[in-house]
Amino acid sequence: MLDLNNVCKAFNVGTVNEKCALSSVDLHLEDGDFVTVIGSNGAGKSTLLNAVAGTWPVDSGSILIDGQNVTGLPDYQRASLLGRVFQDPMIGTAANMMIEENLALAARRGKRRGLRWQITPAEREQFHERLKELGLGLEDRMSVKVGLLSGGQRQALTLLMATLRRPKLLLLDEHTAALDPTTAAKVLELSDRVIAENKLTALMVTHNMKDAIRHGNRLIMMNDGKIILDISGEEKKQLTKADLLQKFAEVSGNTLENDRVLLS
Repeated sequence: MLDLNNVCKAFNVGTVNEKCALSSVDLHLEDGDFVTVIGSNGAGKSTLLNAVAGTWPVDSGSILIDGQNVTGLPDYQRASLLGRVFQDPMIGTAANMMIEENLALAARRGKRRGLRWQITPAEREQFHERLKELGLGLEDRMSVKVGLLSGGQRQALTLLMATLRRPKLLLLDEHTAALDPTTAAKVLELSDRVIAENKLTALMVTHNMKDAIRHGNRLIMMNDGKIILDISGEEKKQLTKADLLQKFAEVSGNTLENDRVLLS
């Protein structure tokens, strides 16, 4: 479902601040894979997601989504293939529009649009049922402006909007980092359920080592713009934080005391 072949990306090229964010990255996701991405600040995690999303063009290499070469396509031309939830709950929704209007925008993503604006009764019923599945009571507040929702409610809505049309690939960009621990756990549980029920392929960046281990069927770790660990299957199921720290030390040559050092 996703193929990255020898992808490279550098910033501030030719200056003293030149930074190689992605260095010959190869990554292949099968249909239905749920991959968590972990690594220190500057490791290349967000650059990886932005490259896949088309936010930043890559310097070399190729990116294919479901067999389609999207390397040269800007983000808006990839919109019909991707769903994305950002770290900031304020991004991804229109605060001054109602819940049902935000969902209508998501439902029309990638489609041709005319001057006519109308939410049909069938769409409104669909939105009601999908919101009901979230278990947050939002189905009875469809005329409420999104700006009045809590951070957790807004992230849950953004997740629903990102998956409303079943994207080829779902990108979760530290989507619980700005939430309190209890709300973050609920959003992660909801993410698991939405991904499983819709049989989605997903790539989730996280700074939380426990979340990276607990969620998904595969874990990759990045360091200095490269993928240095790729763990899946039974090995991932048996993985602990101590194992992950040890593996990082073995591969990178650095000795770490805890995940705070790794992720700082």
